[in-house]
Amino acid sequence: MTDLYDAIHRRRDVRGQFTGAPIPAPTLDRVLSAAHAAPSVGLSQPWDFILVRDAGVRATFHAHVQQERDTFAATLAPDAAERFRPIKIDGILESTLSVVVTYDPTRGSPAVLGRHAIADAGLYSACLAIQNLWLAATAEGLGVGWVSFYREDFLRGLLGIPAGVRPVAWLCVGPVTHLEATPDLERHGWRRRRPLTEAIHEERWTPAPPA
Repeated sequence: MTDLYDAIHRRRDVRGQFTGAPIPAPTLDRVLSAAHAAPSVGLSQPWDFILVRDAGVRATFHAHVQQERDTFAATLAPDAAERFRPIKIDGILESTLSVVVTYDPTRGSPAVLGRHAIADAGLYSACLAIQNLWLAATAEGLGVGWVSFYREDFLRGLLGIPAGVRPVAWLCVGPVTHLEATPDLERHGWRRRRPLTEAIHEERWTPAPPA
């Protein structure tokens, strides 16, 4: 149990600590097997994993991500833009490989047990696979960084993902020099984590006290 809780609390969204060292094949297999062992609505297992090692493909995606970074930065007020400026948002070029996790809503159709009332239950299942991958990678001494500055249609076209299949996450994966003790966004003053006590409600929703 100690190892599980340790991985949960040590896990970080890694950007700048990747070494580029190779990942042993058995290690990668264990990490992907852990992701594939995730629970899924109706046992649909709606995920797929695209392993991206090609430097040219990664460079193309990186350029797209930087464009989206600029697009986001242009929407910020001056003080927020200044806080955002030094924040690194990806490790696409530095990491050993990238794993793109996709979601296929047709997997297990037409009757996905448990999804009839909550259509997003399948998407949640793909996110559980991502979390399993992340914790397993942390336990193996690897870092993971989730890149979210992209347009789905661009990534779909870049990797030949069929229409209707959603690219949920581009994950940078690989050995790291270290994992930061404090998340990057907190270290840069972008956001602070709220305490658990503020997230717990007893029996029914309780409005937050006035700030």
